[in-house]
Amino acid sequence: MKKRILIVILSTLILVTGSIAVLGCGKPVKTGTSIVVTYSVLGSIVKDLVGDAAAVTVSIPNGQDPHDWEPSARDIETINNADLVIENGLGLEAGLEKTLSQARANGVPFFTAADHISVRHVGQGEGIPSGDPDQVIGAPDPHLWMDPLTIRDVVVALAPVLKNTLQIDVSVRATDLESRLTGLNSELAGILDQIPQTDRKLVTGHESMGYFAQRYDFKLVGVIIPSLSSQAEVSAADLAALKQAILDNNVKAIFTEIGTSPVVARAIGDETDVKVVELTTHVLPADGSYFTFMRGVTNTIVTAIK
Repeated sequence: MKKRILIVILSTLILVTGSIAVLGCGKPVKTGTSIVVTYSVLGSIVKDLVGDAAAVTVSIPNGQDPHDWEPSARDIETINNADLVIENGLGLEAGLEKTLSQARANGVPFFTAADHISVRHVGQGEGIPSGDPDQVIGAPDPHLWMDPLTIRDVVVALAPVLKNTLQIDVSVRATDLESRLTGLNSELAGILDQIPQTDRKLVTGHESMGYFAQRYDFKLVGVIIPSLSSQAEVSAADLAALKQAILDNNVKAIFTEIGTSPVVARAIGDETDVKVVELTTHVLPADGSYFTFMRGVTNTIVTAIK
């Protein structure tokens, strides 16, 4: 008898708890503050800034090409239920554009990182003269995370938005993060001092190192994929122009990235007698830290070139 009574009591508690957790329309009650960040590297910075004050979800999985990744039904639902969506902007999240537009139409608040930085644009002599619209002089570059001081600008702009929109005060964490990003910039500059100015030349998988090159005084000699997006096609004329540029500039290494054909990269390396090195410009390390990420990229470049 006592066991039956206990079962009845437990069943009643479960039913009552379930009733409290469900709205009249059958939707679960939302608990806590939800922030969705589109891209993994940007997400690392947001998590560092927010700490435990909100749940931060990253849409595009770490290591996935941000230019062509498309969301699942669950990803779409998560974005539309967010209290704030933080995006990179400048066309980086091409596969998410429809979902992000719908979320905006539904009234979801947005923060676009690229709206708060000095946007870098394609300059004279950069990349391959292929006629691709991304390579037209003046085309905006979305790869803003490759410069710690540009990321610092994002942190400075985001902190008050979190307070005004979500009532999350991260001012103390923001000051600390800004200081650490300033220190990281100085640290990377010191590491790169090992490379003579005459050797500061980059050939990469696609046009992703512009902010890095601009900050640390590198020359962008060329790219395997003639576009700011890794979706572009490469032609024989593009490759011929790149090979000549590598030889003319005495380039020390060719860096491949997500979306770069390893076969094409090896062929260029073999024909120019230049080593091919993988550069993780779009992949966070195991600890998920932006700081470890940037140190890794920098050390890879130094080891390959010096």
